[in-house]
Amino acid sequence: MESSKQEVVFELPMTLRVHKDGNVERLVPTDFIPPSTDPTTGVSSKDIVVVPESSITARLFLPKITDPNKKLAVLVYFHGGAFVINTPFITPFHKHVTTLVSEANVVAVSVDYRKAPEHPIPAAYEDSMAALKWVASHSNGDGPEPWLNNHADFHRVFLGGDSSGANIAHNLAMAAGNPETGLDIGLLGIALVHPYFWGSVRIGSEAGYPDDKFPVNRGYVDRVWPFICPSNPDNDDPRVNPVAGGAPSLAGLGCKRVLVCVAEHDVLKDRGRLYYEALSRSGWMGVAEIFETQGEHHGFHCYFLEREKSKELTRRLAAFYKTDAPRL
Repeated sequence: MESSKQEVVFELPMTLRVHKDGNVERLVPTDFIPPSTDPTTGVSSKDIVVVPESSITARLFLPKITDPNKKLAVLVYFHGGAFVINTPFITPFHKHVTTLVSEANVVAVSVDYRKAPEHPIPAAYEDSMAALKWVASHSNGDGPEPWLNNHADFHRVFLGGDSSGANIAHNLAMAAGNPETGLDIGLLGIALVHPYFWGSVRIGSEAGYPDDKFPVNRGYVDRVWPFICPSNPDNDDPRVNPVAGGAPSLAGLGCKRVLVCVAEHDVLKDRGRLYYEALSRSGWMGVAEIFETQGEHHGFHCYFLEREKSKELTRRLAAFYKTDAPRL
């Protein structure tokens, strides 16, 4: 029995192991930062249950309020972690969102969606859409959460995320462009930071990417989607490859602004660039921007918040979340 538990049948290096007996071992250290009022920024946070039936939870963030009559933009944020690890309640993501809320002066909802392999795709998308609809239920000022009722400007709703969280933000924006989704609010913009997009055919620098240089490399990324989505284990599934043949047109993206952020030493960088280019020529009626950080790798800004380049990226994101709808 002990030997079967020790035998590993699947592994994402430095992330997760699955043992023969079905035991899932997550390799990333986790902590829990309690919600509080941050003494430096004045940002307050609290934890809530969004959908009790499926135990979807979130952490809400509210900036220091100086004018109680002023309505603030809303950021619905999705953390990264290859759809298998992390929560909004651990140090990197709690601190990152706290900083964003302070600098952008937004109300934020950081969603804790269910993880694979226990809950394979589409669970993360379903949970995230349920959370977005819960946010939308406050648009008339009579929802269950006072912070949203009292402070949120539902004409300025943004989605944002890192890596797999950016993937979620894109897919929710695609769903928002479909009237049948039943989403009661419009999205002003989405910010995709080091987005997890991939494909079966190498593009750009991927063919020559040094697989031994960084943990998130070609071999790692090749294995993620087939593992998290056993119902369609194809790296050209439109949810992970939005420019694949037969994928829905990006012209249907249901928002008015998009910011794509890439990093020079990230194996996913050319996917982010391709997404930006494909969106720009798709006929989508919005404004797309791209921002590249030189000399950095995947997700650096969440784990090294004090680096100057992390602060630069945070300032760029905050500026995006301060924008209004473009005049086209």
